[in-house]
Amino acid sequence: MADRGAGTTNGECPAITEPDGFLPSENEVFPISGRRFQEEFDEDIRATLDLNTWSVGSDLHQEYRRIEREVGEAERLECIQEKKIRQELFPLLAKLPNMPPNAGAHQADPEAIRAIHRGLLFNGGVEACDGTIQIHDSLPLTIYQIGVSLVSYRGDQGTWAQRLFRRDLRQKGAEVEEWIEFLERRANRDPSTRPPGEEGLGALVQKALLDYAERAILLRRSQSVWRIGHGNPITYELLTGGGNLELMVEATRMLRELLENHQKVVFISNEPRDRLFLTIGQALRPMEYAIVGRLDDRLKTWIHQERFTAGPSAMLSWDEECVSPAEWIPRFLERVASKIVVGVFRATLLAPTQVFYAHEDHSEIAAHLALADCMLREQGTSLLLGIARHVCDSVFGDNLEMLASSAYAAAGAYRRGFSARSRRIR
Repeated sequence: MADRGAGTTNGECPAITEPDGFLPSENEVFPISGRRFQEEFDEDIRATLDLNTWSVGSDLHQEYRRIEREVGEAERLECIQEKKIRQELFPLLAKLPNMPPNAGAHQADPEAIRAIHRGLLFNGGVEACDGTIQIHDSLPLTIYQIGVSLVSYRGDQGTWAQRLFRRDLRQKGAEVEEWIEFLERRANRDPSTRPPGEEGLGALVQKALLDYAERAILLRRSQSVWRIGHGNPITYELLTGGGNLELMVEATRMLRELLENHQKVVFISNEPRDRLFLTIGQALRPMEYAIVGRLDDRLKTWIHQERFTAGPSAMLSWDEECVSPAEWIPRFLERVASKIVVGVFRATLLAPTQVFYAHEDHSEIAAHLALADCMLREQGTSLLLGIARHVCDSVFGDNLEMLASSAYAAAGAYRRGFSARSRRIR
């Protein structure tokens, strides 16, 4: 029997120095090295795993002192960093490559804010749109309800709804093979049974349809001069059609009308996930904004256009020019997304950093419009978008659940109605 202590010191393997490649590099199996963990948390990961370093129970006094110390130190360093960002980075923004003409940090003009309040916001010259999806999911039937609202400060409002019904059983007298196929199809409706990345008709299409509806309502139902939308105007789901070629084509054509032709639209997103944008935004003072780039630069980082590989006969028409599906999205990014600027702003002292998107020819007034609307709330988020969301909640709150349950009761299928799952997306 082999000596377990052979080649060891006191029964333990000799220490291995990490710089000589003990842990794989970032492009190998383990992308997070022990050194990186220690740099981020100021603690060796083995010390973290050692239960002897864990506290028993919860000593609130001691924990509060540590959290207070950590927060204080982090805030001190962040304030120093914000000062450097304002002094050194802000002046450089306009000099970075592929920046819009008005890139950089700006202080809002109070006169422009007052003019927007009087001339646009409070006389109905601006409308905002928001939407929601509700799903009623039972074994024999899944119902998707998309609801969208459009509102203005003048009191005008409108709501639109679309319902989709998805059934597994659509015919009688199925053969054994068809029953097997039916059971597999029903199993694939459960997200937990699908491999990662294979969303099918689920999340991607659900979100793509909602995103399409919100932007189409802004384009084709709004009568106002300026329009406010929620989130990124060109979402991943719209750009790829949720995996559906027809939806991708119709969505990008609609976006061309909204962003290329109408142009006077601003999209406001919640606090950015991008740490770079968040860092720049945190350095802003109330009623300041910064234009930090173009949307096409952001989209190119996560679009790899091999999604649609239709044959040569499936050509698409772009301004009466035949374009292949594989060329469609790159052209859209080059000609449409490149004209959309990305900016961050802070409306009030307590407001979070928010992102706005606007056409480069109207980015200055778009930033002032976003600030003028958001400053109306103490928390500094869009009041008009909040009203649109409230209308959505009031009109579409739980009506799908009630309608579906009543329909199951009328069909004598009480237990199916009670066993159904209902959920809301955004």
